[in-house]
Amino acid sequence: METLAIHFNELFGTEATGHYFSPGRINLIGEHTDYNGGHVFPASITLGTFGYAKKRNDKMVRLYSENFPDKGIIEFSIEDLAYNDAHSWANYPKGVIKYLLDEGHTIDSGLELIIEGTIPNGAGLSSSASLELLTGVVLEDLFKLKIERLDLILIGKRVENEFIGVNSGIMDQFAIGMGQKDKAILLDTNTLKYELVSADFGEYVIAIMNTNKRRELVDSKYNERRAECEKALTLLQKGLDIQSLGDLSTETFNAHLDLINDPTLIKRAKHAVTENERTLVAKKALEDHNLVEFGQLLNASHDSLQTDYEVTGIELDTLVNAARKQAGVLGARMTGAGFGGCAIALVKASDWKQFVVGVKKEYHETIGYNTDIYQASIGSGATVLT
Repeated sequence: METLAIHFNELFGTEATGHYFSPGRINLIGEHTDYNGGHVFPASITLGTFGYAKKRNDKMVRLYSENFPDKGIIEFSIEDLAYNDAHSWANYPKGVIKYLLDEGHTIDSGLELIIEGTIPNGAGLSSSASLELLTGVVLEDLFKLKIERLDLILIGKRVENEFIGVNSGIMDQFAIGMGQKDKAILLDTNTLKYELVSADFGEYVIAIMNTNKRRELVDSKYNERRAECEKALTLLQKGLDIQSLGDLSTETFNAHLDLINDPTLIKRAKHAVTENERTLVAKKALEDHNLVEFGQLLNASHDSLQTDYEVTGIELDTLVNAARKQAGVLGARMTGAGFGGCAIALVKASDWKQFVVGVKKEYHETIGYNTDIYQASIGSGATVLT
């Protein structure tokens, strides 16, 4: 943070008036259920995006990222907030400004903002949602906006969907906006009702294993999977009174497969339905401190994502399989959208060093390059730092 403050001064010739932090997130279980009206079980983490900012006296917005120094200072006017490919990462904050203005909030001048993210690029830990919520908190603070946190979360989702063009659900922004230290969030994405659940793993820790294969959601099959689920839902609605796949039990789903009558669509919908049920069982297992069952549910989640949803790939499968072989591991699964990114594992803390060595060795031998492995600490949501 001291380095950021100094660099802000060097870049903009003035001192910042506020500093901020917005976390990344992991999803413990409940993958590709958020846009299917199901439950998710994420938590905010201590990796995230730091920012220093100050209002300007004119209409210009000037942004700089320590993660993309080659892009230099990116600038635009608050009177010209059209998406611009040349503005790269700065389109995320630009979209937040645009939609806050569209909703009638007063942002009557520009600002200067320097950021640095500690989330590995393309890791699937929601660096984009982290940046969206960071921008929201910066603007809320600098311009004294009266805005509910849920409204800020919804604006972040709107930026992702409409401004950037990724047809994602609300989980990432919700976890980052509502996160609390040492708590996971069980969120019903259909109603936005949520519960905070103590993330007490006892003698176990959560490992984050990065494939180091960059995953670009816009270019992935993410939107294709969503479209497949929507098609399956439309077919099911011809015989069932449901609003989303999250409304279905596995039993009801299995009894109405003839309505879909397409093997691929059946597999996609099967994952959404069974993963939603797994998430609710996992929440109870964590509350009951039944970590063995929790680990088994992580394994079942990955197997479904691999076989039915087909969003894993050799890198994620190699990490998960390597993790499951290590001593002290109760379960492992991919987390995030897939197609690269990260996997998580529940590992006994006393076996951590051997776990890291074993997974790294097998991953390098199979894939040909390294994985990075972190211990996940569950932290608080997007905030002004004092």
